[in-house]
Amino acid sequence: MINTFDKFLEKIEDFLTSFAALAIFILMITATVQIVSRKILNMPIPGYIDFAEQSIAIFAFIGIAYCQRLGGHVRMEIFLSMLNGRSKWIAEAIQTAATILIISILTYYSFKHFQRAWTIGDSTIDIQLPTWPSKLMIPIAFAALTLRLIVQFAGYIRLIIDPKLQPIGVPLILDVENQAKQEASQIETSK
Repeated sequence: MINTFDKFLEKIEDFLTSFAALAIFILMITATVQIVSRKILNMPIPGYIDFAEQSIAIFAFIGIAYCQRLGGHVRMEIFLSMLNGRSKWIAEAIQTAATILIISILTYYSFKHFQRAWTIGDSTIDIQLPTWPSKLMIPIAFAALTLRLIVQFAGYIRLIIDPKLQPIGVPLILDVENQAKQEASQIETSK
């Protein structure tokens, strides 16, 4: 069951990450057009700064669940790398449970912040661009992260019960040597 939900959640995370990549690409093209039109034609894009400011939430938050799935966030692995077996999975489960609590609270309050922007019609100063779409990105990203953390927590509980099982839905800590081997094999397969 963990594996099924993990695969389903991967599709959502991949979609959100692709959306963020597309948004970054569009902003990059818009920035190029902005610079060219301002310098050569003396006609800047109206509200470009407003669009750029509102897109920051997409860049910063939408890919967070994807990064968590890969174990790409900065972690305190010095302590965890010294643990093995059940004690390692218990430490991971405790840390994940605490993170679920914190992210759930952040999801709730960021959604309330979105609702407030929606209700009052909050907008940017320059071109009166509504801010609620940008503010909605944060609870969406945090909700996806909460789901990812729940999958990881379930995976850790499964490994606490039987540490000999194959890890499912949890990021694995690689030592420097194994990480280098993995990166080398990825380079070889891409050639």
